[in-house]
Amino acid sequence: MGDAFYLDKSNPDIWKGLNAVALKVRAAAEDAGISRAVLELLNVRISQINGCAYCLDLHSRLAADAGVPARKLHVLAAWREAGVYSDLELSALTVAEAVTLMGEEERRSALQEARAQLTDEQYAALNWAAVTINSFNRISIISGYPIKPLP
Repeated sequence: MGDAFYLDKSNPDIWKGLNAVALKVRAAAEDAGISRAVLELLNVRISQINGCAYCLDLHSRLAADAGVPARKLHVLAAWREAGVYSDLELSALTVAEAVTLMGEEERRSALQEARAQLTDEQYAALNWAAVTINSFNRISIISGYPIKPLP
């Protein structure tokens, strides 16, 4: 590890707790009818916004494993214009950006738009997923985790 300070390693119990939260969020999403593919699109988009190379690398691979077509990953930064996402995916991406990026008025408007398309369970699960990946992004960025070398 050298001079790096890996936040997750500094208190493994907190790290385990955050991972337990992530598992609960994934279960809540599944119970609400949100696929792993939709969650991974949300994770990748938030990691793009936050500039977290480690999480982008990890969740892009997980998205592909979950069945997200490469085309959807390639155009994710321009998701509003792409015209390739389902209504649920669009709502998930709206929540992703609202929770991560937007100012107060824009956030309220975007969340209201997404809220109108989702069940209570879906809306809650997507918001929790966005909060959780934002936490993981920040831990990875603070720690300076590198992406794995190419084979």
